[in-house]
Amino acid sequence: MSAAPMLRDGVLLGAAFFGAALNAVAGGGSFLTLPALLWAGVPAVAANATGTAALLPGYVASAWGFREDMGAPRGLGVFGLLSSCLLGGLLGALLLVSTSNHAFRALVPALLLFATALFAFSQPLLRMVGRGVHDHTPRWVAWGGMFLVSLYGGYFNGGLGVLLLALLGLIGETDLNRMNGLKNLVSALLTVFALGIYAAAGSVHWRVAALMVPAVLLGGYLGARGARLVPRALLRWSIVAIGLVMAFLFMR
Repeated sequence: MSAAPMLRDGVLLGAAFFGAALNAVAGGGSFLTLPALLWAGVPAVAANATGTAALLPGYVASAWGFREDMGAPRGLGVFGLLSSCLLGGLLGALLLVSTSNHAFRALVPALLLFATALFAFSQPLLRMVGRGVHDHTPRWVAWGGMFLVSLYGGYFNGGLGVLLLALLGLIGETDLNRMNGLKNLVSALLTVFALGIYAAAGSVHWRVAALMVPAVLLGGYLGARGARLVPRALLRWSIVAIGLVMAFLFMR
């Protein structure tokens, strides 16, 4: 449906602000931006592409904030990181723009439920990964894992942060600041690569993305600054509740 312009823009700005704030502290911003864009009348595939484009500056800013802690992930190196993100992000984006709006909208509840489950069980998942860490992961395993996660991120980035943290744990990363920095760097890289495909296919509504970017920057900054004020458990279960509500609404 099409909303009245002022109300529509207000909802998009609110979703961009709070979505970026969620991404800064835990992830889950797509749970707000994708439904808001669909409600505002943006077609399903374009809504996913436009929301991803709008959230990109937040990933870049967060990665820059962790710059002192970062380096190439274990088992990958700079070339391995770039090539896996490039190929995975491009292929995921090609799959997205090849999906019809009707088919993607039908997939939205399942995608939201999958991403919600990742958030709900992220702590036991990451603890399990931590127990299985070893220092000498074969290069092909690290590359293949990063490729598959980037493929998912190029198609739909909900829950991407949890998948990236799990993968980084599996390949031997242990420092949380370094892992968060790498998570944001990979999110930014694969989004940049995927954005080229989205743009070439005409899937990004640039006016809408430009409207959302200032709110994304402000929300990302304030979210990072205020992260310590909100208990992580409360934040995580609030995101899970949002995901379940949004999935239920799109099933109707």
